[in-house]
Amino acid sequence: MTILWLKALHVSFMVAWFAGIFYLPRLFVNHAEAKNQQVVEQLKGMEKRLLFFITPFAILTVIFGLLLINSYGSAWFNSATWLHIKITLVFILLAYHGYCFRLLYLFKHDRNQRSSRFYRIFNEVPVIILFAVIILAYLKPSF
Repeated sequence: MTILWLKALHVSFMVAWFAGIFYLPRLFVNHAEAKNQQVVEQLKGMEKRLLFFITPFAILTVIFGLLLINSYGSAWFNSATWLHIKITLVFILLAYHGYCFRLLYLFKHDRNQRSSRFYRIFNEVPVIILFAVIILAYLKPSF
């Protein structure tokens, strides 16, 4: 598989992952504000389906990223400080994704104690990470 194919698949899965990781906290906002039990149950189902749907995209994003790194080689990897920062941000995003499973569990068992305002702010974390990752990946600044 050529590097261009690896890049195309890496970016495609990343876009799919981010689409879901942007939408999930919006569902949490609605869930935190919901008063109607029927709406609450519908949101529980939507949240679970979305999180389990996007998790393979997260895994595939990481796999194709690792294949890209492997294709470029260790000398390139060792000298690419921007990539080390990007990888750190990806680890933060993976922790964020994992924390969404915890939130899903709390909502499922009607134990959420966070406000809709918290989830609105929580929703901004992947946006900031995405901006930073794109800037790092495209500008490849030297530090």
